Amino acid sequence: MLTRPVLTLTLALIAVGETVPASLIAADVLQLPASNGERMQFPLPDQPRLTVLCFLGTECPLARLYGPRLARLSQHYQSHEVRFLGVNSNCQDSLDEVRRYVKDYGIPFPIAKDYDHQLADRFAVTRTPEVIVVDVAGQVRYRGRIDDQYRPGQSRPEATRHALQAALDELLAGRAVSVPETEPVGCLLGRRPVAATPTELTYCRDVAPVLQRHCVECHRPGDIGPFALTDYDEVVGWGRMLVEVIEDGRMPPWHAAPHTGPFANARQMPEREREVLRAWVAGGMPFGDPRDLPPAVEYRTGWMLPREPDLVVPMRSEPFLVPAEGVVEYQYFVADPGFTEDRWVVGAQVLPGNRAVVHHAIVFIRPPDGMRMRGTGWLTAYVPGQRSALMPPGMGRRIPAGSKLVFQMHYTPNGSEQADLTRVGLLFGDEATMTHEVLTLMALNQDFEIPPGAENYSVTAELSQLPADAQLLALAPHMHVRGKACRVLAHCGEERRLLLDVPRYDFNWQHVYELAQPVPLTDVERLEFIASFDNSADNPVNPDPAQYVYWGDQTWEEMAVAFFEVARPRQTSSPGVPRRDVDRSPSPEDLHAAVERFQQRFDADGDGTVSEAEVPLSVKRFGFRTLDENGDGRLDRAELEAAFRRRGKF
Repeated sequence: MLTRPVLTLTLALIAVGETVPASLIAADVLQLPASNGERMQFPLPDQPRLTVLCFLGTECPLARLYGPRLARLSQHYQSHEVRFLGVNSNCQDSLDEVRRYVKDYGIPFPIAKDYDHQLADRFAVTRTPEVIVVDVAGQVRYRGRIDDQYRPGQSRPEATRHALQAALDELLAGRAVSVPETEPVGCLLGRRPVAATPTELTYCRDVAPVLQRHCVECHRPGDIGPFALTDYDEVVGWGRMLVEVIEDGRMPPWHAAPHTGPFANARQMPEREREVLRAWVAGGMPFGDPRDLPPAVEYRTGWMLPREPDLVVPMRSEPFLVPAEGVVEYQYFVADPGFTEDRWVVGAQVLPGNRAVVHHAIVFIRPPDGMRMRGTGWLTAYVPGQRSALMPPGMGRRIPAGSKLVFQMHYTPNGSEQADLTRVGLLFGDEATMTHEVLTLMALNQDFEIPPGAENYSVTAELSQLPADAQLLALAPHMHVRGKACRVLAHCGEERRLLLDVPRYDFNWQHVYELAQPVPLTDVERLEFIASFDNSADNPVNPDPAQYVYWGDQTWEEMAVAFFEVARPRQTSSPGVPRRDVDRSPSPEDLHAAVERFQQRFDADGDGTVSEAEVPLSVKRFGFRTLDENGDGRLDRAELEAAFRRRGKF
């Protein structure tokens, strides 16, 4: 802990290895208020052996994640004459917010409020978090990031290089720093606006409406957006960052290419509105006339269904604790809704218990043991910014009596331990009014092997057995962190129709692409899914580019799946008869080879059958009972051959 009432630091020049001239030291003395109620004076003569300046923002997601890590490092090096000091140079962060950040994330060192960006300017700091290591002579010995685990919207399971720790260890050992500079990643510093190009655009008249249409639903107090965009002073601090994430395509989060669709839930920002934000930021971000402000949008924070749910089912009886940092593997919770008879669901909504850490959630129907059910059992899902909707009239999902609900939860830590208890609300319909049953079918390929270093490896899958007279309502591709791109095509004879093109797949956003108009499947022979994977070192979230990658439930494994929401009539001109214009049944040789590959991969005890304990978790939870026709808990050759004959059905 720092014990002196006034803290000291000798300012350094921007470049690594350069020393501040004495004239500059004498002339530039700064007095900055700090989070501990004292004032930091820069410079003073009690420079320790090494000083780590940590530039932090109170709302930057990466600064929140790295806050606890910097706290641990400061305590680890406390006895080594290494002093950690924080600096906040964001114009949108008040000193009270800095104090809350220190408390919430357990920061043991004080953080100075750099109101005029003087320290940030002298060290040429542009992002948070960024660290600067200065030695006792006033030389900058390291600058850049803390480690390589996190970057905006991406994370590795763990860091592969601890850059700051390595630099400190080398300096304390009397050696030169092997990597003295790394590129910082994170949020741009929030600076007071400076007009580069005059503009007549104003926040009140032009910018606030754009933010309300595309950003505020998530970026408001209490929602998953890490900062609010409902106040001018806040927006000004994030202005340059807004332009960056929109130009990069990170926000609004939507990954379908414009030439596919249209989709009912598209989040695309028109180019004219992008230009409004660009020009306003470049023009100095003027406020304008408050009479031009649009009325504040009133968002519902609870159930958004047209009426209160008929039944609410929590994922478990007590909250799940989300750790402060790291990567949390998908969590699965099984809940029993207590259905003693079949129920038809016409509306459903997942309500997160803690929007700050629930990235997305999917609820599946798991029928009673031994019951065969067409499709994957998908019930509903939550993705930030997407609203729940009723089924079209006459359509519903059937939940068989005795079924349980499986919650698949994806959590994203935000720097402090959080608790979540997510629920699903259901609206029931009258079976007598149901004309169509909604199913979620899938095309998948489990028989791939992605070679080490492959930067564009393709895997295809097909759904060829489609219900008669059905309609396609929505699509949802699924891969893991090596997923790069995907396309979905409908085959009608010689014609191929592109339904979905995702050129930059992002595992963090599990979109369900809802078609603006249902696509009739009467003339569609098959639906094809083409997935591309990047297993190269250029993929920043690749766990290990030197490994072969196979199907598996864990994020360091891979999946190649496309889900299809399909509405089939309860009575058709050809009830129960799968439509087959062309015989696409696999040959006996193909069947034999597929079964052999499956058994080689999963028959761990070599007894000629595959038990439920031997398959991946995803197959165990959502597909095993469908494959296990005799219900004995094992898959024999006959059952595997039957499964491969109906490829795309299970």
